[in-house]
Amino acid sequence: MSLPDKAFPVSWDQFHRDARALAWRLADGDREWKAIVCITRGGLVPAAVISRELNIRLIETVCVASYHDYVSQGDMHVLKGISPELTQHGGEGILIVDDLTDTGKTAAQVRAMLPKAHFAAVYAKPKGRPLVDTFVTEVSQDTWIYFPWDMGFTYQEPIAKGTRG
Repeated sequence: MSLPDKAFPVSWDQFHRDARALAWRLADGDREWKAIVCITRGGLVPAAVISRELNIRLIETVCVASYHDYVSQGDMHVLKGISPELTQHGGEGILIVDDLTDTGKTAAQVRAMLPKAHFAAVYAKPKGRPLVDTFVTEVSQDTWIYFPWDMGFTYQEPIAKGTRG
């Protein structure tokens, strides 16, 4: 599989640093989080890092499938919802965590379940950015992020094409 022109490969080390940076941003303020609701599967890794850094012990998942072929976003399917205890009061005091907000479709669906929750993502694209309260890095809409759990060790083409002196 060849990488698209605007590929953004992220190593495990970089992702861990970025997830910790997100935790730092979330730690600023006087909030006390009741729980994390992570969007699977991408939100599992940053939720683990953030739960450790912010000492949040209660972690719930909401399972939404939208990328069925790892290339294009398809129909949204909620495979597992959120426990009723956490949806009380609109999710007030709940932290939603995901790796990326891309088009915002998944974020909108989860926000509808928890309208008063705080939504945090490690990465954001312009279409999804308005739905996120806190994020670390914005990338262009046409950039494809390759997360470390999707990759092995391979050669990376240089950004500049052709040969240089």
